[in-house]
Amino acid sequence: GAFNGGANISREQLATMLYRYVQSTGTSKGTMGSYSWLDGADQVHDWADPAMRWAVGSGIITGDNGNLNPGAPATRAQVATMLERFVNLITK
Repeated sequence: GAFNGGANISREQLATMLYRYVQSTGTSKGTMGSYSWLDGADQVHDWADPAMRWAVGSGIITGDNGNLNPGAPATRAQVATMLERFVNLITK
């Protein structure tokens, strides 16, 4: 419920932000997929499940050496990679 602008962002939080943006535009960019094959899949919060399925299915998140790491803080490199993949997806 709180913005908490000074906090780190997790991979599932970033995926949720991107997913909600796509939903707000009324477009159907991306594909729903499954992340059950990745380690850490059982750690995805219920509120992030649709966004994570979308992010994996759309190629925005590919796993970190076979691990989904949904609650881990996203590194600068991971954020940059996710944003680049997101921009490529929505500008197709």
